[in-house]
Amino acid sequence: MTSRLAALKDRFTQIKKPTRDAVSDTAPVEKTVKEIIANVRERGDAAVREYSAAFDKVELEKFEVSEEERLKAVAELDPQTREDTEFAIANVRAFAQAQLKTILPLEIETLPGLHLGHRVIPIEVVGCYVPGGRYPLLSAPVMTIVPAKVAGCDQVIACLPPNAHPAMIAGCHLSGADRIFRVGGAQAIAAMASGTESIPAVDKIVGPGNAFVNEAKRQVFGQVGIDQLAGPSEIFIVADETGNAAMIATDLLAQAEHDVRTRVGLITTDRKLAEATLVEVEKQLQDLSTADVASVAWKDYGEITVCEDEAAMIAYSDYIAAEHLQVHTRDPQASAKKLRNYGSLFIGELASVVYSDKCCGTNHTLPTMAAGRYTGGLWVGSYVKTCTHQWLDERGVAAVAPAAVRQSATERLEGHRRAAALRLSPRQFAAE
Repeated sequence: MTSRLAALKDRFTQIKKPTRDAVSDTAPVEKTVKEIIANVRERGDAAVREYSAAFDKVELEKFEVSEEERLKAVAELDPQTREDTEFAIANVRAFAQAQLKTILPLEIETLPGLHLGHRVIPIEVVGCYVPGGRYPLLSAPVMTIVPAKVAGCDQVIACLPPNAHPAMIAGCHLSGADRIFRVGGAQAIAAMASGTESIPAVDKIVGPGNAFVNEAKRQVFGQVGIDQLAGPSEIFIVADETGNAAMIATDLLAQAEHDVRTRVGLITTDRKLAEATLVEVEKQLQDLSTADVASVAWKDYGEITVCEDEAAMIAYSDYIAAEHLQVHTRDPQASAKKLRNYGSLFIGELASVVYSDKCCGTNHTLPTMAAGRYTGGLWVGSYVKTCTHQWLDERGVAAVAPAAVRQSATERLEGHRRAAALRLSPRQFAAE
């Protein structure tokens, strides 16, 4: 038990505990991915082609989706699906544009003659991994590609599994991808990190994927940037006695149907609500068409925790640091202000995770596995660099050089001392 949880151990009771640990052994995946990355780095397209045949059962002569194929995929979209996709794109774009306006360049003169600042510079080439998954997640390309285009990246590359639904290609095109490749899995991450004859090397890779994709991102980090390491999806709901058990159960199961490893939970101050939710989940599973997935997630990773008061509920929620956190309390805005660890916050009963998942405008690529304790999710700021600069005139040199000279001498770094002293006028430090 961690020290954070130990401090709370007498302040909550679990009436439904997860039966499995969300953190699994990745050693077999790690070894396989290491081989894939090395092989792709050495043999390029040939290795990618072999892995596509082995893992995706697809023989590909060329990986890139042509302009003709892109337009065909868009033309074949159901009209309502296209309209909904463009609605999501517009909302994500509008929010990303508003966010970008908050990331401002800076110029300041901190001392006479000492000028400091920073520039906001788009990353040149970004690779967006678009997962195939159990279902065609039409919002996935929107969430990774649109913010990159808003940020002003020179080139946005999209990779998706070769057997992905054609609507996913259409989504990549409508979102603004400059180039689209039918390559999935760890081999796609390896190809974007190192570059092959067909696939350009990128500067940063973003987007969620399966365990192999996640491990590949971990292994190429440093060679390229990554957004984050994503685990299975999560939803937790904090609620008091005003919570609606049927609504809470519906929202938990909506997320549970993502994957059998989805982590879902209720944190409440009201035991009656906890018990009613437990009953309601089992009831709704009986006629849920995706119960084959959702029921496993609920059985293995579902939890319901009753806390002695609001303070314990907030503390336990901050310990969990859920990817998606819904607030169903009497005063949800007040409760929201007390919470600090989460991926994205859904304030009040009308704010369902599904709206953000699909089309409301905030990004659904979020930190999991308690990473919400130290980072937020994917956003337009993930596609830019904030890089500092400085320039000095003679007054600035006179202000900072003496301290730099003395500190360098104390550290016995003679080259540093000389470089600091060289710019002084008069050069009273040059001979010291």
